[in-house]
This record gives sequence, structure tokens and C-alpha cells, in this order.
Amino acid sequence: MKTFVSPAQRPDTGTVVAIGSFDGVHLGHQALIAQLKARSRIHRVPSVVYTFDPPTRVLTQGVEFLCTLPEKLELLQRYGVDETVAVPFTAEFASRPKDEFLNDLRLLRPHVIVVGEDFHFGRGRAGGVEDLRAVAPVEVVPIHGLSGEDIKSTRIREYLREGDVAGARRLLGRHYDAQGVVVQGDQLGRTIGWPTANIRVPEGKALPLGVFAVVVLGPRGERWHGMANVGMRPTVNGTERRFEVHLFGVQQDLYGQELHVKFFTHLRGEQKFSGLDELKAQLSRDAAAAQTALRDA
Repeated sequence: MKTFVSPAQRPDTGTVVAIGSFDGVHLGHQALIAQLKARSRIHRVPSVVYTFDPPTRVLTQGVEFLCTLPEKLELLQRYGVDETVAVPFTAEFASRPKDEFLNDLRLLRPHVIVVGEDFHFGRGRAGGVEDLRAVAPVEVVPIHGLSGEDIKSTRIREYLREGDVAGARRLLGRHYDAQGVVVQGDQLGRTIGWPTANIRVPEGKALPLGVFAVVVLGPRGERWHGMANVGMRPTVNGTERRFEVHLFGVQQDLYGQELHVKFFTHLRGEQKFSGLDELKAQLSRDAAAAQTALRDA
């Protein structure tokens, strides 16, 4: 998949374009992509996703993001998009009048523009679907629902705050995941027989809170089962959120390596124990529950 940071970078050829933040690339986004690809086949031109980095609400509302840009690009490629224009979304870009955005869009020479029904753009969200029709015909994809629930990135973030990775998975169509580098921690887990990889993810990445059964992919194609804790570690008076993963049966040094963690099952919320002995006993129970949950994973 070809990737650009400005519409002016790509070749001067026709396209079909879908526009949006695509944060999480959830089932609703996937429906929009399916419509994009169908129209690109009809017009025999590349399918292009015009998206923003970071997602617009990260800048305007301070929310956490579901996908880093590399994660988003990987997903868009997986779902068959030909090209992506990932524009840096800055305060300056957000303050531009709607006509400037329309002029940028014209550079993509769209035969058709595909957007969700709630799409707006330009300073003060002044632009909407009718404005887009000045550039090309527009196909509006309604907000998709599942069991009476709108499929939205906002709802997925709510599920993650509750530790409900099953709810997030239902709207994403896949397990929620996070990628990060293993960094030096305080090595407390090692001293109590439960060594963990302390994973640093990009600042602002949404993580579910609690203890989870996880599947971890290593840098050389390894696939491990494990359990993860995301939280403040109240038993040891932690002062910052940590993301720590214990890998079952893995002894190797992972410092500096990037791991890809898929959240499968919520085991429990984070809790404060009376001491390390009580914590160790609970970790044994967590490990047994995680191994049961991952038996067929």
C-alpha cells in the first residue's frame, strides 16, 4: 500500500476516496472500506483513504487513540486499501476554512467520495456532505450498528476503560491489541517468581485496565501465551500506569524488542493485596485462568 502525507504528493490520476479518522478501523470503518473498494473497481482507479494523524478527536477533545499511525496503516492494508493519505492533524490544519480542505481534496481527482453520515470538516466543523458534492458525487455510509449498539470509536474506548475487551472485540471484529518496546522495569516480578516484560507503548495509546489473558507475538514470528496487567500496581504503591506481561514458559531476554499484545479475556480488575504473598497466590490463580481461556487460542 502506498502512503502519502499530502494529497499533492500522489500522482495526478483519478481515485475513489474515503475520508475519516479511521481510529481503530472497526466494523463500521470496514463497511466504509468495502464500499470504497467496490466503487474503485467500478471506476478502475485506486482506492484511497484520506485520514488524519492523530485522529481528530485526540487533538480537539484530548481522547486516547485506538491505533497508532503504523497500526492504522497495517490494518488499512490488511483490508485491501490501495493508497493512504495520512495528513498530520495539527491545530493549524484544524483551523483551516472548509474551502481549503475541498481544494486539497480536488487534488486527488475523486470519481466518488465515500464518507460516514456524521462526517464534518474544516474550522468549527463547518463543512459537511453537501460541501463535498462540489468536488465529486458522494456516497454516505450510515453508522453501522450491532445488536442495537452503534459501532463507534468512542464506544470502544468506553469498553476499554471498563476492561471489557470482549465488548471492544465485538465492535472491532478482532481482538484489541497494542504494540510496544520492552523496557527496564523495577524487576519486582522476577523476585517473586513472576517475571514480566514492561512494555512501553506510545503516549496516548488507549489500554484496557485490569488483568487479562493475552497472546503475544514476538519480533521473529514467535507466538506466546501469557497474562497482562495494566494499571497502577496499588500493592506496591505504584505512581504511574504500567503495562506488564508475563509470558508462560519464556525465559529469554526481551529488552529492546517490540512485542505485539492481543487482549483475549478479562480476568479481573486491578486490586490491592495485603502483601506480596497474597499477590503471588492471586497470580497463580490468574495464570491458571489465563491458560484455560487461551486453550484454543
